[in-house]
Amino acid sequence: MIPAELEERILRLHFVEKWRVGTIARQCGVHHSTVQRVLHARGVPPSQIRRPSLVDPYLPFIRQTLNDYPTLPASRLHQMVVVRGYPGGPDHFRRLISGLRPRKPAEAFLRVRTLPGEEAQMDWGHFGRVQIGRANRLVSAFVLVLSWSRMPFVRFYLDQRMGSFLHGHAAAFAAFGGVPRRVLYDNLKTAVLERRGDAIRFNPTLLEFASHHGYEPRPVAVARGNEKGRVERTIRYLRTSFWPALAWDDLPDLNRKAAAWCADVAGVRRCPGDDTMSVQTAWKEERPRLLGLPDDNFPTHDRVEVRVGKQPYARFDSNDYSLPHVHVRRKVTVLATPSTVRLCVGDDVVAEHVRSFDKGDQIEDPTHIAALVAAKREGRIGSGKDRLHHAVPRSAALLQGAAERGHNIGSAVAGLLRLLDSWGADAVRDAVDEALAADALHVAAVRQVLERRAQEAGTPPPIAIKLPADPRVQHLHVTPHDLNTYDAIDGSPDAQ
Repeated sequence: MIPAELEERILRLHFVEKWRVGTIARQCGVHHSTVQRVLHARGVPPSQIRRPSLVDPYLPFIRQTLNDYPTLPASRLHQMVVVRGYPGGPDHFRRLISGLRPRKPAEAFLRVRTLPGEEAQMDWGHFGRVQIGRANRLVSAFVLVLSWSRMPFVRFYLDQRMGSFLHGHAAAFAAFGGVPRRVLYDNLKTAVLERRGDAIRFNPTLLEFASHHGYEPRPVAVARGNEKGRVERTIRYLRTSFWPALAWDDLPDLNRKAAAWCADVAGVRRCPGDDTMSVQTAWKEERPRLLGLPDDNFPTHDRVEVRVGKQPYARFDSNDYSLPHVHVRRKVTVLATPSTVRLCVGDDVVAEHVRSFDKGDQIEDPTHIAALVAAKREGRIGSGKDRLHHAVPRSAALLQGAAERGHNIGSAVAGLLRLLDSWGADAVRDAVDEALAADALHVAAVRQVLERRAQEAGTPPPIAIKLPADPRVQHLHVTPHDLNTYDAIDGSPDAQ
């Protein structure tokens, strides 16, 4: 701004004395652009303000071209006038074009007034990122503002998924003590799936939620943020009044501080629509006009179908959650809230975990892993039992008796299988019969019977040697060594 006396002097020198812009600027001690600005504000045509220029003969062509192609770059327009004879350089030409390019006229807006309880506005605000383990998570603020009282609700989340979107609405309605009759949204995917002109396809989950609470979801026009200016200003206020230099430990701590800010800072300021009362006072007047809360709660969770592989884990949001091993190789439904993750098969919840916002984390229920280990052990015992049943039918009675006396069945099955490999099915079958007859129901008794019978027959007990699967070893012929050479080593007289 320049003093009024200087502005009056510039105008007098131009209109009365007919001085040129450069002369006025030198004599008044100001820049020539200042003189031009003063004259332009008084409606002096640009042709009278500017000095004659090389571009003047081309102005009609330039104006017509810019009128037809308003976004045509100055560099391309310079090439076009150079072809037509313009001798000037591109830099000076670009400055001239910036003043000639047609500008969109400023749009005026009416002040929108709403009735108490009639409307609320919702939007997300981005507040940087936070490192959680190996994951870099986006910190987002769910902001919902009552349009009449300007009472805000703020809740921070680590994503903008449907579960957080619905959870924020339910928490806001509970905090306000009621539901507005309509809520304005931006064109976010959790609200609008597709839009072509006035044809809108809403997200069906949002429609179910809105129908449950009895309000109308209404998206604003594309690129028309002014239609929900109340929530836009609240987010800007949140950035300047709450977020700078804020220290917080975790998400619950951040949300406690956000709730305190809404009540103690944003709530005590003067109501923008009525300076005679605060936002809190206006909200108390508006609350009886809100719709009542529904009797039952709408499920506010993400619902995602995932396929479980051969390991008993379901992957959701870059983390693995365990479930009973009987549900592997099938699809399960993940129901996730900001705090919990539930895994469902049909209508049954088969697992529930605390949600992790890490990346690549493995969240396990110890009972799921223990059940899988036990099933693997029983499977090994079961396959061994099946082999014994075919080779030694009465081994089942021996094992049952051993179990009743407190012996370990897995060890008993493994011991009988080793005896079966070493002595053969016929010998073990007879030994088991003798052990049952003597009521000696353990593997050691069977082994003693086998060794006693071998001793009585004068045959050495078999030695189980398991050769490698390599055919060179399987068919290897070894020539026995003459043992007399060992006697010659120690000089024994028997070697003579």
